[in-house]
Amino acid sequence: MATTVDLSSSQLVALPRASLSALRAALIRDTGGAYATFLQEAGYAGGDAIFASFRGWLADRGVGAPETLSVDLFQAQAAEFFRQAGWGSLEITPLHDVVAMVDSTDWAEADGGGGLPYPACHFSTGLFADFFGRTAEAPLAVLEVECRSSGGQQCRFLVGSAEVMGHLYDRMAAGASYDEAASELA
Repeated sequence: MATTVDLSSSQLVALPRASLSALRAALIRDTGGAYATFLQEAGYAGGDAIFASFRGWLADRGVGAPETLSVDLFQAQAAEFFRQAGWGSLEITPLHDVVAMVDSTDWAEADGGGGLPYPACHFSTGLFADFFGRTAEAPLAVLEVECRSSGGQQCRFLVGSAEVMGHLYDRMAAGASYDEAASELA
């Protein structure tokens, strides 16, 4: 039984965390605010390969296909997969039963010394949108609301339908917390 992600049998490659951080820094320097879109698109483009690797990893472990797993088992397996792939630890929990929170205190894309003014794990937001959208069999949107790169203790991503995430974004732009905005939809 495989205990780690086998890069040689997937469409994945290992990438040093420092390279991802340097890429973000170069994009910020050279493109200003447009950098987020570039990283999100790159992350989204990789979602298919990540999900295919996850499916194979589950099969190697004898767990079953992602769509056959209970929510709790899927969340535990996804967290272990991303940890073994080097992305860091994950905890996935619901927020008012309208969105999922994906939390990590050691997420690979984050730079604890980055000093950025806003959450900046944009590659991950794109990646999570595609990855979790495949499990939901519907398009999902992802918004990072806390980030170690901007001084947070953790990275926190909210995952939900585009409609729900649009509501959260609008309410947060008007000054509400994401918890308040989500509770309005519960």
